[in-house]
Amino acid sequence: MKKSSPDSSRDFASPAIVFAQSSLGQALLKVLAEGSASHRAIADYLLRNHVRVTAIGIEELAESCDVSTATISRFVRDIGFRNYAAMRAEVAATLQSVLQPVDKLRSNMVRASGAAAPAIDSLEHAAANVLASSQALDTGELAKIVKRLTAARAVYVMGFGLSAHLAAMLSLHLQPFCPHVIDVVTHGGTEVAAGNLAHVTDKDVVVVISFPRYSIDAIRLASFARERGACIVSITDSPASALAELASHVLYAQATHPILPSSSSAALAVIEALVASLMVSNKDNVAKAARLTDAISAWLDGGTPAAGKTRQRTTHKNKL
Repeated sequence: MKKSSPDSSRDFASPAIVFAQSSLGQALLKVLAEGSASHRAIADYLLRNHVRVTAIGIEELAESCDVSTATISRFVRDIGFRNYAAMRAEVAATLQSVLQPVDKLRSNMVRASGAAAPAIDSLEHAAANVLASSQALDTGELAKIVKRLTAARAVYVMGFGLSAHLAAMLSLHLQPFCPHVIDVVTHGGTEVAAGNLAHVTDKDVVVVISFPRYSIDAIRLASFARERGACIVSITDSPASALAELASHVLYAQATHPILPSSSSAALAVIEALVASLMVSNKDNVAKAARLTDAISAWLDGGTPAAGKTRQRTTHKNKL
């Protein structure tokens, strides 16, 4: 992924994303996209568990990937290494450069907060996730997504589980600026989502949101939409996510958390960054935002005359 920010900006980016951008990570992503089923399983495991790989032998890796040690050896040679030990050494060397600034940040956080309570630890991880996602943001990719959203006949937004709430927030933000926005899942689950996507075309954009634990339904329905020619925009956590491979455009939000399966803090921040970019992308959208504010101002409690009249009517009714 190309970034518009200086090289130093990668210092606190997501380790998973930075590892995937390394020469080794790029080789693994190529296997993930083009390799055999067994080789894809190995590449996927290495991309997701690169820290653990530095401490395990070939037999344990083979067991974790449900393949033979001979398959591991073939895989290693195919991506350019003499043997498993040589590949493991390269993983360790890559991780040293990737994790050094992240470990420094984490150490600083621990020193600042002392023996952090779970709540403080959670908030610190949320802040680090937002920072990492900011550093990993590709503004060129973001501009392309804004352009596709602006030109789309319809924008479908899809997320399951906790991601359904993120999808609902994105849908609400997009409605004033896109002619037709569909929250695919709403409250009906997979059956309703499939029905909502039944008429998707190559003139539409489907924004699919999923984080660990990934939703199989999101992956399957995104694949269906891509087969129908729709532009797929994924908001996910890692280049190893199946949604990254499916998408025409990807926005990454780091989702690590010390207790929960994943954190949504950075995802919400990335959604807000996307909407802000869309809002200021042209003068028409700025005017739409102003009209929306005017339209709802009478229902907002801000000391306006309209709000005052509402309170007076309510008070009079209560006296009766």
